[in-house]
Amino acid sequence: MRRDKGFSLIELLIVVAIILVIAAIAMPNLIRSRIAANEASAVYSLRAINTAQISYLSTYPTVGYADDLAKLGPPGSGTPPDQNKSGLVDDVLGCASQPCQKSGYKFEISGTSGTPISVYTLTGVPANVGASGTRGFCTDERGLVRFDPAGGTSCTINI
Repeated sequence: MRRDKGFSLIELLIVVAIILVIAAIAMPNLIRSRIAANEASAVYSLRAINTAQISYLSTYPTVGYADDLAKLGPPGSGTPPDQNKSGLVDDVLGCASQPCQKSGYKFEISGTSGTPISVYTLTGVPANVGASGTRGFCTDERGLVRFDPAGGTSCTINI
């Protein structure tokens, strides 16, 4: 009697079941790691925008701070930077219309006041609370980054 070589269906099903159990254990850790990475990226982006705001204020003192992320974004091809497109952040953070989305977070400048603009609020909130991030982040012209544990813009806790 000749015996065929290979695995039986039962053996293959057991292997698949073991792989599924291992994947079920690993997925929550993967999701938590992604959320942590998105949150770290959001804080870095807020700090980069704050730095761009200081450069914008130094370059255009009669305007003050930028009141829209598009003003910090890159100018069109062959166009020199100006107060409407200063080229201080990339086209992802300096998108054409707010909010600008990067790494699962939406960023927006709001609450501007003064002539020239001397006050602004910058927020970064998760695009999908619980999936892309759990905390919302805020900062202003002073540069102190705070967070809202609920993922909104009521930032009261310092980082």
